[in-house]
Amino acid sequence: MKIFSLSALIALAAAPALAQTSVDGEYYVVRDPATRKCRVVDERPAVAADMVGRGSLKTWAEAEKGMRDSKVCAAAEHDNDD
Repeated sequence: MKIFSLSALIALAAAPALAQTSVDGEYYVVRDPATRKCRVVDERPAVAADMVGRGSLKTWAEAEKGMRDSKVCAAAEHDNDD
């Protein structure tokens, strides 16, 4: 019975640490409506209108490439070059 109790205690202690790990494949390109600048984030935006593209991307590098290739983000960069 002591072994079961110890195992349960270890499992309960490890659960919060496992819950905080990020899931691969959850990167988004978002555009700030105030500054009109794009950036990559690892959390789904609360407002879908701020999201650039069709949804989540699998890697950070893929999201950065999507941001560079996006016409919306490219237009915003040119607007801020004044």
